[in-house]
Amino acid sequence: MNNKLIKRYSFGKIKDRGEMPNFLEFQLDSYEDFLQTKRSHDARELKGLEAIFQETFPIESANGTLKLEYFGYEIHDSEAPLNDELECKKRGKTYSGQLKVNLRLTNNKTGEIKETLVHFGDIPLMTDKATFIINGAERVVVSQLHRSPGITFNKELNMQTGKDMFIGKIIPYKGTWLEFETDKNDVLNVKIDRKKKVLASVFLKAVKFFGTNAEIMDEFFEVKTVKLSPIIKKYKNIEDAKSVIRTEIEGSFVNEDVIDEKTGEIVIEAESFIDEIVVDKLLELNTEEITIWEVKPEDRMIAKSIKEDVTKSSDEAVVEVFKKLKPGDIVTVESAYNLIIPMFFNPQRYDFAPVGRYKINKRLKLEGEINEQDIVLTKNDVIATINYLKVLYNGGGTTDDIDNLSNRRVRGVGELLSIQIKGGVAKMSKMVREKMQTQDINTLTPQSLLNTKPLNALILEFFGSGQLSQFMDQSNPLAELTHKRRISALGPGGLSRDRAGFEVRDVHNSHYGRVCPIETPEGPNIGLIASLSTYGKVNKYGFIETPFVKVKNGVADFNDISYLAADEEEGLFIAQADTNIDEKGKLLDKEITCRYGDEIVHVKKEQVDLMDVSPKQIVSVSAGLIPFLEHDDANRALMGSNMQRQAVPLLKTEAPYVGTGLERKVAIDSGAVLCSKVKGEVTYVDASKIIITDEKGDEHLHRLLNFEKSNQSMCLHQKPIIDLGAKVEKGDILADGPSTAGGDLALGKNILLAFMPWEGYNFEDGILISERLRKDDVFTSLHIEEFDIEARTTKLGEEEITREIPNVSEEALRNLDKDGIVRIGAYVEPDDILVGKVTPKGESEPPAEERLLRAIFGEKAKDVRDTSLRLPHGVKGTVVDVLVLSKENKDDLKAGVNKVVRIYVAEKRKIMVGDKMSGRHGNKGVISRVLPVEDMPHLEDGTPVDVCLNPLGVPSRMNIGQVLEVHLGLAIGDMDKYIATPVFDGATEEDVKNYLEEAGYPRTGKVKLIDGRTGEYFDNPVTVGRMYMLKLHHLVEDKMHARAIGPYSLVTQQPLGGKAQFGGQRLGEMEVWALEAYGASNILQEMLTVKSDDINGRTKTYESIIKGQAMPEADAPESFKVLVKEFQSLGLDVNLYNKEGERIELDNNFEG
Repeated sequence: MNNKLIKRYSFGKIKDRGEMPNFLEFQLDSYEDFLQTKRSHDARELKGLEAIFQETFPIESANGTLKLEYFGYEIHDSEAPLNDELECKKRGKTYSGQLKVNLRLTNNKTGEIKETLVHFGDIPLMTDKATFIINGAERVVVSQLHRSPGITFNKELNMQTGKDMFIGKIIPYKGTWLEFETDKNDVLNVKIDRKKKVLASVFLKAVKFFGTNAEIMDEFFEVKTVKLSPIIKKYKNIEDAKSVIRTEIEGSFVNEDVIDEKTGEIVIEAESFIDEIVVDKLLELNTEEITIWEVKPEDRMIAKSIKEDVTKSSDEAVVEVFKKLKPGDIVTVESAYNLIIPMFFNPQRYDFAPVGRYKINKRLKLEGEINEQDIVLTKNDVIATINYLKVLYNGGGTTDDIDNLSNRRVRGVGELLSIQIKGGVAKMSKMVREKMQTQDINTLTPQSLLNTKPLNALILEFFGSGQLSQFMDQSNPLAELTHKRRISALGPGGLSRDRAGFEVRDVHNSHYGRVCPIETPEGPNIGLIASLSTYGKVNKYGFIETPFVKVKNGVADFNDISYLAADEEEGLFIAQADTNIDEKGKLLDKEITCRYGDEIVHVKKEQVDLMDVSPKQIVSVSAGLIPFLEHDDANRALMGSNMQRQAVPLLKTEAPYVGTGLERKVAIDSGAVLCSKVKGEVTYVDASKIIITDEKGDEHLHRLLNFEKSNQSMCLHQKPIIDLGAKVEKGDILADGPSTAGGDLALGKNILLAFMPWEGYNFEDGILISERLRKDDVFTSLHIEEFDIEARTTKLGEEEITREIPNVSEEALRNLDKDGIVRIGAYVEPDDILVGKVTPKGESEPPAEERLLRAIFGEKAKDVRDTSLRLPHGVKGTVVDVLVLSKENKDDLKAGVNKVVRIYVAEKRKIMVGDKMSGRHGNKGVISRVLPVEDMPHLEDGTPVDVCLNPLGVPSRMNIGQVLEVHLGLAIGDMDKYIATPVFDGATEEDVKNYLEEAGYPRTGKVKLIDGRTGEYFDNPVTVGRMYMLKLHHLVEDKMHARAIGPYSLVTQQPLGGKAQFGGQRLGEMEVWALEAYGASNILQEMLTVKSDDINGRTKTYESIIKGQAMPEADAPESFKVLVKEFQSLGLDVNLYNKEGERIELDNNFEG
């Protein structure tokens, strides 16, 4: 057992009934399902890459001569050193495997067979931490939440008629949308691809589900024979008889021709709609009985569609649909079928995918009738859709909520990449067919047929610049982990920020246990980007599931835990995790509070079906790390969970005294701590590696990170916390990483603070801190910046990395080695040379005397200019690493580049005024003053507090969790104890008071404080305690910036803007108004001329300042000259005159 690990005492009263899944499980599984690297090619399932190849091959030529078949793929490791993640990062390469596909080309004429293992290109591999290394940068592919394929029913109110219109949408995974909808006259129409509307009966015939209207009526209506003669006999008045007959048969359709027995002619044709005229004809003929297709009230919408339908057959119907889809095109029956039939029945163009078929079968109750493998539209789908619309029309059934998670599914990295690769492979197969036709059959090989460039370009585009492939947030282990668990509704095939309304963004009852209701960004993306809950899993169809304990007859069976998707929990009573139960799982209360859909209800214990597994299953990892979350307002909890991700890893880490119990799991699953791969004994430990020898005597190397740079320029460093000779189990912690301490996540520090005002320095969330936090490096962090320079081949010759730099003093070269590269360990400041480099100058023709001298004394050294890499403004630190890549060492460099030198500079940053800090409850602020330790308020025993926070920051923000944390921290910090207070199951107010008492503090948690400056007591007792505080990534050193003279814009000659460009502050229109209001004309003129774009003026001003002379007159600014030129370009002759009427020349080359 490792005694350096932190042991936590938990206040949780509810035992977690199920194990939390690995936090990276979905990402890792998704990519493994796509590549299936752990299976041999004959054992692979039909999914991911395998499915794409099986769908594409065999490819046959149009004349059937050639056939290209597929026999599995293999993924080979890249050549060393690119098969190592760290090397790929350092060299700026992609960590990938070589995709090789076994193909066979058969010539059916000659019987010749050519079989080859074809190199398809490189495919990026996922690291153990669920990231990809693309061009040296670690990236994450965020999962996407999109609308699930399947069928949804909803109703809309027609504003003109006040009637409900019913819509049934059949949404495929790929292909044309199909919408069955009723209009204001209750006619059933079909919308094809959300644009063109046709009658439902026309569509049914066009896709050959039915041949005639009679067949449609046979399907949807009942045939009924109505005897008319008894009705006529019963009523003496013929009008009465007529009205009875009309109510009986009007609105239906005639099933058989009505023939006049006297003449034998057909008076009323079959399929005729029965209206008043038809009834009159029947009475005229004294028809005894009539066979009809009876139209019931719910059948009216189909009946009205058939009544308006003028087409008699499938051929006529398909032509009608073609005209609607392609108005103006020449139409034949054949071309119409060629358009419509593949649109719904060709798997290449229309595909529900297994998930869509599952949803349709479930919604329309077709489970037994249609096979899950049937991924195109079937007749049963359409009939069941129309039948359900009839139920809705009749006031029955239920409509769907598209924001319910049962109608939204998650696409993981594997599926997203599949979509991209499918497009590339389709393009490739088209090119193969063309080559089969055009090239010489005898010389063709599988390799020459394939052009894999478009495929590789698509893969690289997906990982390099796709909207869902993101530069990983690597500020700390929690930021990494939550980035990988993020679910975005944006991206290709998803929503756009501008079109997304409130409903999509809102918290939904189906999010419970699946998606966190708290963790989402503030700003335009709110609600569109969410985070998976702690217990959330994604099933094979892409729906998020959460675990529940089964409850039968008031007894919970903790051995029966099942994961349910949102639609599976509908209609069930679900009890909370904190329901009172005994050891055997028996529910103790007679009435239980349960969730039922979107309601909270009280039911008898026998009615309860399920029970939550844990109180923390509602929230995400980040929100689950906030102690006393249950006492915080949701808005502040949101800020708290987002700000924990911005915490900077500190030089000396310290785990929180008050945690939630999730700290260890986050540290392990994020990969921050190093865990043992095997069971065995530690046989070697140093700063760079740990070796464990297993029971068989095999050695297993575990490499540690040493001052590596993260994506956010933080320092990634691991240090061993295991002793030599220690016995370890598989999965035991061997080393602490960044932001971890004793195997627990440690984002900040336990700080002694007081909630009290201090001379106004904590006004508006200002934070007053003690100088101790700077002196003792409490909040000091290490940042590593990377600087690189390339030596290229130019037209004038080769650039050279050298120590021989013209016009540079020896003092400036003091830190460079003989090759002109800064030595490791050197302390460097802004403008210091990191790498010396010279570039050849363009030589002008030398004068005659110089040519003579050259001829006599030989070749003079070529003119070169200094293009060295210097440290930019605002950076200082120690050089910790140097990497040199060159063509000579066979390194793979870009064309024209001979050498690349990369310098890593590490900087220690102490906390300072202007830095942003926060707690875990959304209580953020900026440091306003650093006070000497002796001036800080102190306790009666002389202990000075480290921080003063404004007490007004608590009541209005309603994040009372921080107060409880401070009280509990005070008590247990003195005992040097670590505790866990899990969310929604934490320490009570009474627990906190008892601990305070035990530690010797008043039960109120308030103590008397003494003013450090006067030595007198403050008037009132103050809340003092320990809060876990974080230093956030918003450091003032990165933001502070000043400019005197710097670069100017090429066109306007005005100073550039922004810190990155070393720009100035813009004096805009409104600032000009302010100066005008004060009448500050000279300052204004100076601002708009010599300090901006008056080129001559600013040069002369600089000279006059240096020489101590009077300021020169301002000249015309460059932007004015540009304006004049623009007038000239419009053909206007613009001239300038002074008061005396003399013409002014703007500059020498200006022609007025």
